[in-house]
Amino acid sequence: MKSVLAVDDSRSLRQMVNFSLKSAGYGVTEAADGVEALALAKQQQFDLVLTDQNMPNMDGLTLIKQLRQLPGFQRTPILMLTTESGDEMKALGRAAGATGWIVKPFDPERLIAVVKRVIG
Repeated sequence: MKSVLAVDDSRSLRQMVNFSLKSAGYGVTEAADGVEALALAKQQQFDLVLTDQNMPNMDGLTLIKQLRQLPGFQRTPILMLTTESGDEMKALGRAAGATGWIVKPFDPERLIAVVKRVIG
């Protein structure tokens, strides 16, 4: 089973991602912010990371930069799942190492389609 790390400070959004992806056969681990996500990533490998940008303690761009420094996460797909949809933010995301972008509010079917395309 492919595993996904879902990082968002919104509990309801994490639950929606969790429910959507579990129903499609993925394993999901949740983290409330970048600090928690980074700690989890140091303990276990994930096939995909989905992260919000605007979170307390550590934002999404900082998390991506930190993950890219871990040996197991240099090639792991990382998708930004955020309300930020401006070109400048997307450029910053790409520069930090983000693989792609999903704008909130998201459609669960589209989320599953993107995840399938990225990790199978």
